[in-house]
Amino acid sequence: MIPSDRLQQIKDRLGYVEARMAEGAGDIAALGREYAELKPVVAQIAEWERLQEDLSEAEAMLEDPEMRALAEEELPALRARLPEAERAVQLALLPRDAADARPAVLEIRPGTGGEEAALFAGDLARMYQRYAEAQGWRWEVIEEQLSDLGGLRELVVRIAGEGVFARLKFESGVHRVQRVPETESGGRIHTSAATVAVLPEAAEVDIRIDPNDLRIDTMRASGAGGQHVNTTDSAVRITHVPTGLVVTSSEKSQHRNREIALQVLRARLFDMERQKSDAARSADRKAQVGSGDRSERIRTYNFPQGRLTDHRIGLTLYRLEQVLAGDLDEIIDALTAEHQAAQLAELDG
Repeated sequence: MIPSDRLQQIKDRLGYVEARMAEGAGDIAALGREYAELKPVVAQIAEWERLQEDLSEAEAMLEDPEMRALAEEELPALRARLPEAERAVQLALLPRDAADARPAVLEIRPGTGGEEAALFAGDLARMYQRYAEAQGWRWEVIEEQLSDLGGLRELVVRIAGEGVFARLKFESGVHRVQRVPETESGGRIHTSAATVAVLPEAAEVDIRIDPNDLRIDTMRASGAGGQHVNTTDSAVRITHVPTGLVVTSSEKSQHRNREIALQVLRARLFDMERQKSDAARSADRKAQVGSGDRSERIRTYNFPQGRLTDHRIGLTLYRLEQVLAGDLDEIIDALTAEHQAAQLAELDG
């Protein structure tokens, strides 16, 4: 049962925010963000409360002989809709991940499997780029190193748009591929892997970096096979000495490279802090979908069978070609629903 006092607090808060916005008082941008978060929640509450009122009225009509037949006709549909409406309110009330609305830093690197793993990493990069384009998001390459056959040695991308981290945060982990490599003459199926990390972008207020903790080196940008692609020392490598994290950026502008590299470094440090706090909140990390544990295989892409399996939720789809073309919504929706179900179970427990 949803506590009515909690619902009233939310409705009262929306009224307060609306009044402050009408007065032009306070931090308008912050008020606008809070309004955008509260408005759909209050709409769900209103829908649930209307349904309860309609149900009460229909039940009262049973006492009136003239209205009884109409009430008996309406009641089954009203009663059937009530659990769904209550669940919608419960989902709307779930605690939000504060990072959900942020842009994300996507990192893809080949794992085991040599050149085939690098080619698969390239396939994943194209999959996510197509998905980003379909969502109307901005795709900004920060660092890209190609392999000799056109695969990826490393890709770091900033993705900006509405709800980027919320949609992509469950993609972090080890992605495994099973297929016959183009270089395989015997037709044998090989297994290789690539790692994906999705980090919420961090603002300076989230992570303050002591300049004394940084070692900054400049170097020439390199392309596929390691050859230098320009003759100036424009690429920047930043090492965060306390953690050993290393970030590089190879744009043409050295000043811009420093900005980008610091942006990525902040995102990685912010992610480390989030991982620590998540671990402190939950002793059993494996029970949580999207925990970000990158040591575990999360998904298998089986080319001979055209099959994709997400091992965390037991989801299997036989439309691998469409998924690799960027059709990820069914997978992301299923992971989000499973995560919400786990949150609800935690609250009920």
